[in-house]
Amino acid sequence: MSTASNCRLIGRWRIVESDLWDRDYLDLVQPAAISIGASGQGEIAFGAMQATLDLGYSQSTISFTWFGFDEMDEVSGNGHAELLDDGSVEITFAYHNGDEAILKAKPETSSTAW
Repeated sequence: MSTASNCRLIGRWRIVESDLWDRDYLDLVQPAAISIGASGQGEIAFGAMQATLDLGYSQSTISFTWFGFDEMDEVSGNGHAELLDDGSVEITFAYHNGDEAILKAKPETSSTAW
């Protein structure tokens, strides 16, 4: 993988749909989002899950491992995300020994800094 400087996914993305969960669940605690930082770290939150990402980069994809909490239980897993032709991001998000979901995210339009 290349350095973050060439990656087009750096930034904050609003998770808008999932193949496993409805929108009400995704936004259960806070608006569902993924933040992809340039320093090798990121964050994802949806439902009652919040996690830190360790990132690897290419120009239009990232791969990651993650660790966090879901309803106060420790959880971990891996995944990857790809920038699609329509400007959205498709995220494959897998729990270790558990569910695998496909999430779709769009660029966040809020002016709030993260």
